[in-house]
Amino acid sequence: MEPETMKPETVIPETVPSEGRVTLPNDRALQAALSAAAERLRPHIIRTGLLTSERLDQRLGGRVFLKPENLQVTGSFKARGAMNALLNLPERVRARGVFAYSSGNHAQGLARAAQRLGVAARIAMPQDAPRLKIERTRALGAELVLYDWLSETREAVAAREQGDRHLIKPYDDFDVIMGQGTAGLEMAEDMTRLGVRPDLYLCCTGGGGLLAGTTLALAAQFSELDVYAVEPEGFDDWARSLRSGRREHNAKLGGSLCDAIVTPSPGLLPWELMQNRLTAGLAVSDAEALAAVRWAAQELKLVLEPGGAVALAALLSGKLELAGRTALVMLSGGNIDPALLQSVLNA
Repeated sequence: MEPETMKPETVIPETVPSEGRVTLPNDRALQAALSAAAERLRPHIIRTGLLTSERLDQRLGGRVFLKPENLQVTGSFKARGAMNALLNLPERVRARGVFAYSSGNHAQGLARAAQRLGVAARIAMPQDAPRLKIERTRALGAELVLYDWLSETREAVAAREQGDRHLIKPYDDFDVIMGQGTAGLEMAEDMTRLGVRPDLYLCCTGGGGLLAGTTLALAAQFSELDVYAVEPEGFDDWARSLRSGRREHNAKLGGSLCDAIVTPSPGLLPWELMQNRLTAGLAVSDAEALAAVRWAAQELKLVLEPGGAVALAALLSGKLELAGRTALVMLSGGNIDPALLQSVLNA
């Protein structure tokens, strides 16, 4: 955040260049920021409930509660963080417009938030991003800058195209993380109301904004919860980072059908918040993600995109033993191109 937007009780400062570290708010301030975000977002998002499936429980030998953020406005959890970040900007900053880079879900979330608040938005997207995501972002009124990720980084595109617009990053932004965390508050409330304590939480993970925000919310209620970051094979930077104790980078920036969660490395802020709170990382193949997309469509009547299905895929493919335990599973998005969905269903 820019200095003029900072709030002392909740703001994470920018990276300290000499140390590559950030100073974090204490747990009380983090929970206060999550609660404030939930109140701020109430008129702007859908409160998604938890879903269960007897067939899934029988197959896995445990209990599974699914958080269907594919049913969120714009088809993913990204609508939460983008709207929270934009609402938290002073009017004078909004007046300059906003800029973002995204493979598509953050783009749609920010485009919708900007449209609702009358803010100009320019968004950089890879030129080979799913056509559905490009078309929907443009339909929401954002100005698009399409670029070739093979020859240019998104940071380079931002340096060229941002101008004086305020940059809202997809996951390395405190207000974005707090907005995503409101999904975790809802899960905690629903599980408490049901009188059920989860043993595991599996979260679809790219840069880690959703992972960080929801884990902070859930851990405040369920302190013994085991948390797993679930990623695509070949882009398991969180799993490798947890093993090495430092942020690891992926060798490539594309090539997976799970485009929504392909990122260069764990975000700095999510990493600082999560490195000592996670149990482990899990990775699933594109084929396993597509099998989960198919299963969700056939058994749950839900449309998921591959990246939004990886947490479910980890259980369905046996990456984690559930027998006798209770799991919370994030379904993070449903913005799948119709042609891909058709091919999956016909397979």
